[in-house]
Amino acid sequence: MADDELAAWLRLLETPGIGRQRARRLLLAFGGPREIFEASPAAWREVLDGHKVSEALAQAPEGHDTLVARTAQWLQQPGCHLLVLGDPQYPAAWMELTDPPLVLHARGRLELLGIGALAVVGSRHPTPQGADNAFQFSAALSQAGMVVVSGLAQGIDGAAHEGALSGPSGTIAIVGTGLDRVYPRQHHALAGRIATEGLIVSEHVLGTPPLSPHFPQRNRLIAGLGRGTLVVEAALQSGSLITARLAMESNREVFAIPGSIHSPQVKGCHQLIKSGAKLVETTQDILEELHWGTSTPVSAGQEPTGSSTAAVQARLDDTPEDPLLEAMGWTPVTLDALQARTGLPTSELNHRLLELELDSQVVRLPGPLFRRQACA
Repeated sequence: MADDELAAWLRLLETPGIGRQRARRLLLAFGGPREIFEASPAAWREVLDGHKVSEALAQAPEGHDTLVARTAQWLQQPGCHLLVLGDPQYPAAWMELTDPPLVLHARGRLELLGIGALAVVGSRHPTPQGADNAFQFSAALSQAGMVVVSGLAQGIDGAAHEGALSGPSGTIAIVGTGLDRVYPRQHHALAGRIATEGLIVSEHVLGTPPLSPHFPQRNRLIAGLGRGTLVVEAALQSGSLITARLAMESNREVFAIPGSIHSPQVKGCHQLIKSGAKLVETTQDILEELHWGTSTPVSAGQEPTGSSTAAVQARLDDTPEDPLLEAMGWTPVTLDALQARTGLPTSELNHRLLELELDSQVVRLPGPLFRRQACA
């Protein structure tokens, strides 16, 4: 992209009051950003129905030259890309949105935008089981050839990205800041891995901080890029439900993993299922619903050894149930309740619980409570 074209795109993007909808009207009328700024104020007012924001087009936004120089320098780095509306590599799925981004900053494997994808979202404060489900489902989706899309947030998002990176298909992180920033800071190393092994995308210019309005806007891109959205774990007020709603409005499939009726962390998933989302227990449920072709489908939690899902299930069925796990069930339980169910002495019960915890079959929760750790 020539320097003057880059400058024109960034100026259009940053001009106060213009926004994506008015910018598209201007592009449709004049053909490109350089042609917009070569036009007269009278022509701008005519396209914008005399709206006063047309006056803002007359001068470049504050700090514009610095932003252009900074972006040009950033684009010289390996793996850095700038896609504009109408670019051949611009994702076709986002062209269908009512308000597609004007400009996309991307870093990493740009070809991932053209591969079938599934969004995986959920709580920022998941249970250990929820985080493990996100990792295992995403790893299996990646093994099956699907790209996992998420938002780099804490909790489920981070676990989904990690799981997808363990497979060959990789992951796309769509963020609500400029790509020269990482939010949250705890994901700095993860963001670096994604920029190398996957792809990070933002519609915001370099230097943009993590502002609250940016994250609902980011959610529309997460929901719009994939063939569907999987909600792993979400409370009733979770932002993941916004992503799921946007996916439904875009005629994408919505999947949800159920959980205990006593857990507030999955009530959002249960609400989605009541509203028509598809209940899923394995990755195979998703692949079949999406008619995703693969010769050896991989179930979440199954190592990609080439064994069929039926063979894995047969091995699981042949494994005898541990009496303590059977007594525990699938709902968080206190030590006293377990003792009443099993009749075991306290010392022996604590010893058995510690063994199961070290074997990753039981999780110790605040309370103190104990919960069985399911295999995703």
